[in-house]
This record gives sequence, structure tokens and C-alpha cells, in this order.
Amino acid sequence: VQLVESGGGLVQPGGSLRLSCQASGWTLSDNYAAWFRQVSGKDREAVAHIWTAYGVTYYADFVKGRFTISHDKVKNTVFLQMSSLKPEDSAMYYCAAGVGAGSPLRASFYRFWGRGTQVTVS
Repeated sequence: VQLVESGGGLVQPGGSLRLSCQASGWTLSDNYAAWFRQVSGKDREAVAHIWTAYGVTYYADFVKGRFTISHDKVKNTVFLQMSSLKPEDSAMYYCAAGVGAGSPLRASFYRFWGRGTQVTVS
């Protein structure tokens, strides 16, 4: 199973980026998929997740109204559309998927992880 993120980069404050997470060897359908982010020296934090079976989504308060998570069943890909970016959004963004025990808000819930894509807002 592989999750490969792409779409990160350098963007000015107020700008937009779209992150992609393509899965191979496993289907994202009827599962949970999420985006987390991490700044060096800090804990990984949940940004958004989606229950792909029903399209139910969750967003952390600090991204509500600015980020949108979505799932493309045909492409087996999860996206994170990020708008109105702020310098504090700068981080390594990780894709996660799979169903485990506990809460989908926690990193320990997810079985599979990508290697991350860097987002820098400056």
C-alpha cells in the first residue's frame, strides 16, 4: 500500500494550493482518509478527514471555511483544497488512510501514511 502526496510548494499569504494523495494497492473508497500537518518540534495535528463511504467530513477549527477535503473514487485520490493560506499554515502535510481503533481525529487511528508534502506560506 502506498499513499503519495503531491501539490505542496511555496505560496504567498492569501494564496491557494491543492494537495493530492493518490493511493495504490488499496482503495480509499468506504474508508476514512485524512490530512495531518506537522511543524518541526511539534506534534502532528489533524487538519481534516473524510469518511468516503458517505462523504462526511471534519475540519479543524483553524482551517474551517478555508480548506476543503474531497475524494475522487475513480482516481482513488483524496484532495485538500487550501485557500486563504496564512503563514501559520506552513508545515509538512501528510495523507493518512485506513480504519483503526479509536477516533479518526487521532493519528493512531490510521493504518497507512504518505511521506508528506511541504507547504510554505511566505
